[in-house]
Amino acid sequence: MKIADAAELHTTWAARFNAKDLDGMVALAETDSVFVPQPGVVVAGEAAVRGAEQQFLNIGLPITLKVRRVIVSGDIALLISDWTLTGKATDGSDVDMSGTTADVARRGSEATKSRRQR
Repeated sequence: MKIADAAELHTTWAARFNAKDLDGMVALAETDSVFVPQPGVVVAGEAAVRGAEQQFLNIGLPITLKVRRVIVSGDIALLISDWTLTGKATDGSDVDMSGTTADVARRGSEATKSRRQR
């Protein structure tokens, strides 16, 4: 599925997260993107981003995401959303995680893709 409208990028990523579709999640980002899984930690490149996103999937909880703002200028967009992961993880531990994500996305010949964030 190609993303034609930048406003659909975060909700599509969340749907793929909740479907445990790691390949689909990674496909929404450019191959040289970066990912910030927690403050002060930056991972770069497709393999590192895949590994960090897999760690979030391993928690075993669905993500709730609310798009707060989408600003588009030409082929570039800034997306800001709030997210939460709450409940019992697959290991039985209580999880109460939340944050705000910001992505810079670029419309390309294939689709709109994230340059990355989180």
